[in-house]
Amino acid sequence: MATPLTDQEKRKQISIRGIVGVENVAELKQGFNRHLHFTLVKDRNVATPRDYYFALAHTVRDHLVGRWIRTQQFYYEADPKRVYYLSLEFYMGRALQNTMINLGLQNACDEAIYQLGLDMEDLEEMEEDAGLGNGGLGRLAACFLDSMATLGLAAYGYGIRYEYGIFNQKIKDGWQFEEADDWLRYGNPWEKARPEFMLPVHFYGRVEEEDGKEPKWVNSQVVLAMPYDTPIPGYMNNTVNTMRLWSARAPNDFNLRDFNVGDYIQAVLDRNLAENISRVLYPNDNFFEGKELRLKQEYFVVAATLQDVIRCFKTSKRNCSGPLSFDSFPDKVAIQLNDTHPAMAIPELMRIFVDIEKLDWDTAWNITKQTFAYTNHTVLPEALERWPVELMERLLPRHLQIIYRINQIHLDHIASLFPDDMDRIRRMSLIEEEGGKRVNMAHLCIVGSHKVNGVAEIHSDIIKRDVFRDFSELEPEKFQNKTNGITPRRWLLLCNPGLADLIAEAIGEDYVKDLNHLQKLNDLVDYDTFIRDVAKVKQDNKLKFAQYLEKVYNVDINPASMFDVHVKRIHEYKRQLLNCLHVITMYNPEFSASLLQSSAAPGYHMAKMIIKLITSVADVVNNDPVIGRKLKVIYLENYRVSLAEKVIPATDLSEQISTAGTEASGTGNMKFMLNGALTIGTMDGANVEMAEEAGEENLFIFGMRVEDVAEMDKEGYDALQYYESLPELKQAVDQIKSGYFSPKQPEMFSDIINMLFHHDRFKVFADYESYVKCQERVSALYKDQREWTRVVIKNIAASGKFSSDRSIKEYATEIWGVEPTDLKIPPPSEPREALEETARTLRKN
Repeated sequence: MATPLTDQEKRKQISIRGIVGVENVAELKQGFNRHLHFTLVKDRNVATPRDYYFALAHTVRDHLVGRWIRTQQFYYEADPKRVYYLSLEFYMGRALQNTMINLGLQNACDEAIYQLGLDMEDLEEMEEDAGLGNGGLGRLAACFLDSMATLGLAAYGYGIRYEYGIFNQKIKDGWQFEEADDWLRYGNPWEKARPEFMLPVHFYGRVEEEDGKEPKWVNSQVVLAMPYDTPIPGYMNNTVNTMRLWSARAPNDFNLRDFNVGDYIQAVLDRNLAENISRVLYPNDNFFEGKELRLKQEYFVVAATLQDVIRCFKTSKRNCSGPLSFDSFPDKVAIQLNDTHPAMAIPELMRIFVDIEKLDWDTAWNITKQTFAYTNHTVLPEALERWPVELMERLLPRHLQIIYRINQIHLDHIASLFPDDMDRIRRMSLIEEEGGKRVNMAHLCIVGSHKVNGVAEIHSDIIKRDVFRDFSELEPEKFQNKTNGITPRRWLLLCNPGLADLIAEAIGEDYVKDLNHLQKLNDLVDYDTFIRDVAKVKQDNKLKFAQYLEKVYNVDINPASMFDVHVKRIHEYKRQLLNCLHVITMYNPEFSASLLQSSAAPGYHMAKMIIKLITSVADVVNNDPVIGRKLKVIYLENYRVSLAEKVIPATDLSEQISTAGTEASGTGNMKFMLNGALTIGTMDGANVEMAEEAGEENLFIFGMRVEDVAEMDKEGYDALQYYESLPELKQAVDQIKSGYFSPKQPEMFSDIINMLFHHDRFKVFADYESYVKCQERVSALYKDQREWTRVVIKNIAASGKFSSDRSIKEYATEIWGVEPTDLKIPPPSEPREALEETARTLRKN
């Protein structure tokens, strides 16, 4: 049985934030002053807080560079199989504090900045979020990069360096307005441009086919892909991997082949057309928009990346010293497709192998299939990518030919197995005929990959049983589950230092690299001192967040109230409306602060109406002279990674209330669990596994299960029946309908009311009664703070499974065919021989 560490044992521990040595601090101060002087060309008389941030960022980056170069040298010597993670989104957030933690520099930097008379938190707040993602999919990619580096995998993230990331959300009079996220305005100290590796990407043109010769793609337009590299440090292991993001550049002769003076000016201005490819992130990851620019982005990233991958393969130590053979390509290269967005990589690799490297079709196809694996992230039909054939034919004519040939061979195989089943052949085709010819990108990914995975057990079951049933029946061994995870470095050490240190004092610090150690906390669930300490950390976090709300949002909330938080992108399936109806129902004495936050995709009308409804309800509730002191509803604008790092540690209750069977996994639920919030949720996504790990009695589970939803779909969902039989629901709906929350425009929310009654696919009313009753259980437990905190400890102890380290270990061993290693790369201070010796050790293993 674990007992809390003694004071002597605590003193023996090296802090999880690094040692503060006099030399370290002096060196950091010297580096800071050097960068302020030589890099920023300022002195302390004229330097701004932003200058101080940049000086510190460059100083910390100096400690990365030697390790970064060392890591690449090590990979060359050891020649391991390399993993390439392709994603259109990497929602990285801020880099400074994460880098200090992973290098073990945080305490020394804190001390150095203190001695320089500056405030570390103020400097950290100067950093722009790298908001190159919409939500879960992009943030998962960021967590995975952290874990791949921490596990010593030779892994690379590839994506697009969007000039403008996810929009900045402003709320004016309750309505959402979008502002461009000019995150590169002041420069980015963490990236390194690599113009020497600039690569051409082709679009448009036509395919020439001469008798007896391979087809040739000619008369294409060229756009250049310029790489920018960002270091990805592993935790305390000297590994620094690379995220390479591509930026579009027009070639110097763009539109200039035939010009007179007047045309020259226009041709130079037209360079923007080429460079628009990397201008802006599409602001929706759960709705497919068949826009030409988006398809250009998707092909741009894969075309540049695959050229880079093949260059790296050809220049590896093994291929430099012997004849080149692509037979070993799948033994040295694993490519993971993060959803269907990079699916064009499959026909592009085939084009390279067949048209350029002159491999025969069967050999090329065999290598391609063994190289790719595909992660599916959604079951919502509107989110699945289906590109019009006409658009693809114009933009990528050779690739459409290749897709047709892949499809023909695939359908011939299906027809040989099921000769009379035309319906199955139609369902499994890569080309959909109904409503205009379209390429089904998920089908392309499945056919072109050797493994396909969902991101939670329930989600993987749904894609095997329903969405891709025909494919899983054909190749059941191809389909796997890989439950998502989160990195404990950012989502505990960085964002909740009080809790991280408390856990380290109680059970040691091994949990940082193996989150399963948190199970030891179960032994402390009845220790009064530990219960009090956990409750105090939560209260301190709430107080700090309340002060932040007052300062930034001018909102005054009571830190002793329950912080009930619903953090999701606004979407009907995430059911912010269910929460909103409960808030209206609670319009009676209740000590609670309800925080709702997220953003709506700019073109998504219903989502914007939901935001307006929430803010309108908040206005009425918060300004009520009696209720307003007991119940507060706050909509926090511009939710992003750096705001999540503040709100998650302060949360008491986490809302995970999607309709069962619609949320693939969720990762916010895991972040809240790890940081000591209890979950109210449906049996959906990763909630199911959270309930398995912690015990269903330690979560607040309500509502229909997947099979109940399926049954209701069969029988038909009748919203009116619930409205008429539940007086509290009727009252809440009538208040919205009558204009109680919008007296100047009583009809304002008629679209929402109409949707709820007539085409609510996500059945809000059906789960209303169960949700309200479950919230009553929440309130009852919260009144017993000791018991509440005991349940919190049980949840933290059960969150070990949800580390992205565990996810990546499973991807590595079961999909990519690589082994994680705890070998520590020798630091730059050690001789090259030490590096070669470590590389030999890795090769032997």
